[in-house]
Amino acid sequence: MPVPSTSGRRAVRVACDSLVALGAATADGAVLFAKNSDRPAAEPQPLLQVAAARHAAGAPLRCTYIAIPQVAATARCIGSRPYWLWGFEHGLNEHGVAIGNHTVFTRDELGAPGLIGMDLVRLGLERAASAAQALEVMTGLIEAHGQGGSGYADKDWPYHNSFLVADRREAWRLEASDRRWAARRVRVLDSASNHLGIGDDWDALADGTIEHAVAQGWWPEDGPGRFDFAAAYRDTSMAPAVISSGRHRRTCELLAAGRGRLTPAALRTALRDHYGAASPGVELPFDDEHRFGVCMHADPVGTTTASMIAQLPADGAAPPRYWASLGSPCVGVFLPLFLAGELPAALALGGAEPTPDAPWWRFKELLTRVERDWPRHAAPVRAAWDALEARFDAEAATVAGHETEFMHDALARVLMRLEQLIAELR
Repeated sequence: MPVPSTSGRRAVRVACDSLVALGAATADGAVLFAKNSDRPAAEPQPLLQVAAARHAAGAPLRCTYIAIPQVAATARCIGSRPYWLWGFEHGLNEHGVAIGNHTVFTRDELGAPGLIGMDLVRLGLERAASAAQALEVMTGLIEAHGQGGSGYADKDWPYHNSFLVADRREAWRLEASDRRWAARRVRVLDSASNHLGIGDDWDALADGTIEHAVAQGWWPEDGPGRFDFAAAYRDTSMAPAVISSGRHRRTCELLAAGRGRLTPAALRTALRDHYGAASPGVELPFDDEHRFGVCMHADPVGTTTASMIAQLPADGAAPPRYWASLGSPCVGVFLPLFLAGELPAALALGGAEPTPDAPWWRFKELLTRVERDWPRHAAPVRAAWDALEARFDAEAATVAGHETEFMHDALARVLMRLEQLIAELR
């Protein structure tokens, strides 16, 4: 489905933002990771919990479009999965590795089906015990299998990807163009949106990345200074810069403003941000960057359909924590989840058609009702969820050994309150 465009070019659905703060920037020294997944507005993202497992090394593993060799052991993880895909938009594993992906646009053409960005997120989570190892896993897979295959159920549109990868001590930004890539270590704070942002400050490049750019005429053979990955590979002919430029600047501002005292609550606020406004700028023209907030409501360009926050304590004995929001975070609640427990089965429900037993679809119904009158409905819904999140924050610190029971009880309270809010907005 085409979207409005001032350029006359074929426009596309594109969005996603990830944020990371290393321990030096947070209130308690834990690494914080957050992501909004912006996808088609009616595409559910149920949560999938994958158990740690042993495998016959080398056996075929079917991903979304291709099969690759399986490894001998994979880690326990939780991921947010567009219902029709094998892979994850974002997730967390038992070792405290968090990963999220983003569509990016480059000058390279994509050919035969390969791995899509969501496949690479899940593979990184299943196969890595650290951010550095996830980077090695993902870049190796990109080089071996390439990127390719549509990222959408309703059209044939393959795309390139970038990733933010974090663990308890460090984080990396990875940007890929077909089988070539650049990586940059995060110094203290970073965020990623839907454009290449690694310039001449890369810490690692795939072999042949510079030579390919020179051969294509994207970079002069005797180029000025150090090779600039974004300058050589970034393309704005498909998606205008306005779609992601403001969002990226806004996430950087929000992180910088809280530096030294960032908390999961601060990242929740960031993921819900509409440039500081109470409601999204859905009526703004396409060339106004404020139409495209961190919390996206610009379908069919992109709509936030799932969010996550991970808290990764520096103490390896302290368990990582995962918060998940189903649907738009501005009218949703972040549910605390634990790798040590068993997720409620209801969180894995959600298919192409609305069903009353799928929590994702019920949150979609709440959003639909709020959208009828943002100024009137958004504030009371937000207040209801803020109160519940505050109780969850207080309770979650004491659940060790009872993670499964806590998650089931928390979801039951969320669903009861959700139905009350839906009824109140009738």
